[in-house]
Amino acid sequence: MGPEKALPFNEDFSSTDDYVDSLVQFVGTHELLRTLCGGVHVLDFFTTKDPDLYSRVLPQEWRDFFAQHEIMPLLDLLMRDDLKSLDASQDRWREGPPVPQSLLDYMRTVRKHLLVRDVKGTQCARNRALKPTQKLARQVIVGMNIKKVHEVGLFARYLSDLGDDISQSTGSQISHLVDFGSGQNYLGRALACEPYNKHIVAIESKSHNAERAKEFDVMARLTEKKKIMRNKKAFRGEAEAPNGSSELPTPPPEPASPVDSALDPTIEAATNAKGSVQYVEHRIADGDLSEVIQCINGSDPRLMVMSLHSCGNLVHHGLRSLILNPSVKAVAMVGCCYNLLTERLGPATYKLPSLRPVREHPRLAATGDAHDPHGFPMSDRLCHYNSEGIRLNITARMMAVQAPQNWGEKDSDGFFTRHFYRALLQRILLDRGLVDPPSTDCAGASPAGHSSGTPVIIGSLRKACYANFVSYIRGALAKLYDDPINGALFKGRTIGITDEELLDYETSFSARKKDLSVIWSLMAFSAGVIEAAIVVDRWLWLGEQDQIAQAWVEPVFDYSMSPRNLVIVGIKK
Repeated sequence: MGPEKALPFNEDFSSTDDYVDSLVQFVGTHELLRTLCGGVHVLDFFTTKDPDLYSRVLPQEWRDFFAQHEIMPLLDLLMRDDLKSLDASQDRWREGPPVPQSLLDYMRTVRKHLLVRDVKGTQCARNRALKPTQKLARQVIVGMNIKKVHEVGLFARYLSDLGDDISQSTGSQISHLVDFGSGQNYLGRALACEPYNKHIVAIESKSHNAERAKEFDVMARLTEKKKIMRNKKAFRGEAEAPNGSSELPTPPPEPASPVDSALDPTIEAATNAKGSVQYVEHRIADGDLSEVIQCINGSDPRLMVMSLHSCGNLVHHGLRSLILNPSVKAVAMVGCCYNLLTERLGPATYKLPSLRPVREHPRLAATGDAHDPHGFPMSDRLCHYNSEGIRLNITARMMAVQAPQNWGEKDSDGFFTRHFYRALLQRILLDRGLVDPPSTDCAGASPAGHSSGTPVIIGSLRKACYANFVSYIRGALAKLYDDPINGALFKGRTIGITDEELLDYETSFSARKKDLSVIWSLMAFSAGVIEAAIVVDRWLWLGEQDQIAQAWVEPVFDYSMSPRNLVIVGIKK
């Protein structure tokens, strides 16, 4: 049923085992990769001295080469240029010095360990026919943006074909598709409507999402709008109560509509649609779906668990549901938000010692120190690698959700500027004594990768704050002191700095903005291997389970539209 290759690996490898062995060794032992993916953080850039971070991390010949070229050609070199045609012996590269051989070797090694993300580059017949033969109906795509329409259209077709293939192979029909974290149920609604007509169980923990989804179901003609019958005179206050008082009699309760029940019966559309949606309000904490299965309409359900961009551990819970629930026969899940994964082996400790903080942010310590059995890694292979296992701190996992192959000149300049502003803010906080300097005496590790003594979380700001450096600093400081945790860290400690002083900071450090852009680009480029490790770990876990007949990974979306485009599929024996 699956593709010829269980993993979409590079043609440089002769087999799946060959690729996995090489990937695990590269992630587990390569010093520069581990430094760029979790060993440093952009906030360290202007606070690390003697030597500075740029000099500390990158070889001299790389720095000399980068100094002679603009950032956009360097991005092309990392992400897009054909490296096979490059030769370090050439005299020039793009009217500048040639690419150092050590840099070429590193880029080639990273690239060959990336999973193939081009749908057309895989060997799966299902993927070659992925383009829907029929567009989603206009009423079905209500509320979706262009990206969501792309994802839902392709994945609905994929899941429908996969379910049909499983039914034909096993001789037993998949009765329901269970959406893990259905949100506003865009995917489930598309599958319940024509032409798929599937029966959907939408699991969602947030009631407001389910309520909004039901409104969209009405717009999609999947169910009828709830009719409310009222006595108009009484409703308008024109009728007088029977006892002469001003109080109106309480009307009898209306019968509950199926669409309004959290555990409602199957919803049949007024337009004679054959599909249905059943909403179940449930918080997914593990792979045990026994409570949900008890609520499913019909006897002896045969389920396939699905998800479109489930965050963090939700994919782990979905995969484990295949083992923990006899009714679940298959899973097909697309993950995202690797930064929200927890750590099974505890916090990663390979951050450069001189960049480890003296004090940890309470919000990060609470999750970073947890030895969560549901966290990364899932597989015994990665858990026991070299007796210590492979760990990925949140900095590495945060970088793994980047999409550097999609970076253009305008958006690249925008986020390079934002990172420059944030790193320079950290330097200002250090100079003003609001954070501690890096310490070589600290034995702990930062679970977030933030350093300079005290991790400080700013997050996103209003768009107007990014207009210039002064606006950014004013907006960031206001948010910093309003935050209950950061505000507690800086209680009684204030910063007084004029606009002129801020502009002096910007001028003094502006020459190093390009260096920061280079290091960030190398981090994002390298982190594609981290995403590969996370995805392969999930596939390995499926292969370690005796109950699994087949498991594979393949791309299902156009990477330029939806970078988190890898689906992992598992089918029970």
